[in-house]
Amino acid sequence: METVVITGANRGIGLELTKLYLQAGKHVVAGCRQPAKAEALRRLGGKLDVVQLDVASADDVAALAGHVQGEAVDVLINNAGVWGGERQGLLDTDYAEWLRTFEINTLAPLRVTAALLPNLKRGKRPRIVTISSQMGAFASTGMGGGMYAYRSSKAAVSKVMQTLAEELAPDGIIAVPVHPGWVQTDMGGPNAQLPVHDSASGLLRLIENLRPEQSGRFWRWDGTEHPW
Repeated sequence: METVVITGANRGIGLELTKLYLQAGKHVVAGCRQPAKAEALRRLGGKLDVVQLDVASADDVAALAGHVQGEAVDVLINNAGVWGGERQGLLDTDYAEWLRTFEINTLAPLRVTAALLPNLKRGKRPRIVTISSQMGAFASTGMGGGMYAYRSSKAAVSKVMQTLAEELAPDGIIAVPVHPGWVQTDMGGPNAQLPVHDSASGLLRLIENLRPEQSGRFWRWDGTEHPW
């Protein structure tokens, strides 16, 4: 049975991915900041471990590594992320919040990956997938100004994944950033184009079919490649 680790698994895309992987018969280790309040997550059946995980906490990440110590991890999905707050304009940026956004969106995926690297090396076909965004792609223009914290954190984490892909290639580990689409979640809002189930289903298909030659490239939820 494959083991899938998903961060930010209590709602939105993370919750839906957890549900789909459990339905596929996988063992899912689902991380969230407040497991006691994650009622929808805890109600899911199947082989599910819900663990406390604030991805910005070194102690929580170490505890996650301890939870899966000695086990293989086949898929790591770095899904946890934040929007970056309302003050992201040229003249009203909250710089403290910008640093927090980088800590969660950019640094945490590398921190979690490093902690689980021994487990990933035990996997038969290990894959690291990080939820990025087209808003961080240099090729995406015409979106107006603002959103500096969110956009820069996603551009940076995409580069982190590209670098990881090169470093981990000798170990046979695939690493990719993915754009999940504009999804109807708490972050995406009710006017978003894509139902969460459609995004998560597409992401699952993409993840399950990733090949080594696709590592380090930027992908959309529907399996098409996104320009950097």
